[in-house]
Amino acid sequence: MNAPHDTAAAALYDRVDASFQRQGMMRHLDARLLRVEAGLCEIALPFSERVAQQQGGFHGGAMGALADIAAGYAGLTQAPEGMELTTVEYKINFLAAFQGGELRATGKVLKAGRRLIVTTAEVLHVQGDKTSLCATMQQTLMAVPKTY
Repeated sequence: MNAPHDTAAAALYDRVDASFQRQGMMRHLDARLLRVEAGLCEIALPFSERVAQQQGGFHGGAMGALADIAAGYAGLTQAPEGMELTTVEYKINFLAAFQGGELRATGKVLKAGRRLIVTTAEVLHVQGDKTSLCATMQQTLMAVPKTY
């Protein structure tokens, strides 16, 4: 996806994209950053053997990682410059299993404080023109100083 043309929106996208590019796991799994807005981030993960479990569907760990990262980056759009976020906890509900297509996780900020940010994420399975909810998550993030 190309960065937005609006200066503030482009700065948010660039901040998230710079961090996303350092995510070795997401690169390994061929995930893509789709959308970044204030308090929101959307990431796609195509189906492959890298994300499959023994029954041939998306692995719950892949769904959890995707939700964690999408919600975490939604939170990063609300964090002060010079700060990073780390996940303190998350709770995920797996609602359905799917094969093929891709997953799209959309993270949203519920409440952003100075030290803690609470987010949520929905993970959808997309195949052709059919979209189905497969997981939902709530997460708590903590702001920490950037160390690089």
